[in-house]
Amino acid sequence: MISHINYKWKKAYRNLPEQVRLIAKKQYKLFKNDPYHSSLHFKRVHSSQAIFSARINKNYRTLGVLKDNTIVWFWIGSHDDYDKLLSR
Repeated sequence: MISHINYKWKKAYRNLPEQVRLIAKKQYKLFKNDPYHSSLHFKRVHSSQAIFSARINKNYRTLGVLKDNTIVWFWIGSHDDYDKLLSR
């Protein structure tokens, strides 16, 4: 699977705590090597749109849009914000 990040993701990433950024970088590399690794909890989170989630750690998630074999990550943040975003 091809993986890209967009400018909104990069901006949100820069605002994360340093420790979370380090873990996110590690998880991104893991995703590029094995998108279905069990620690990522990669799954579809929207029924009508191809929006997928991956786990950064217990408290942080990232969201991306999957088209064909390419995912574009557009959001990264806390699990609380993730829940709010998905409930819209």
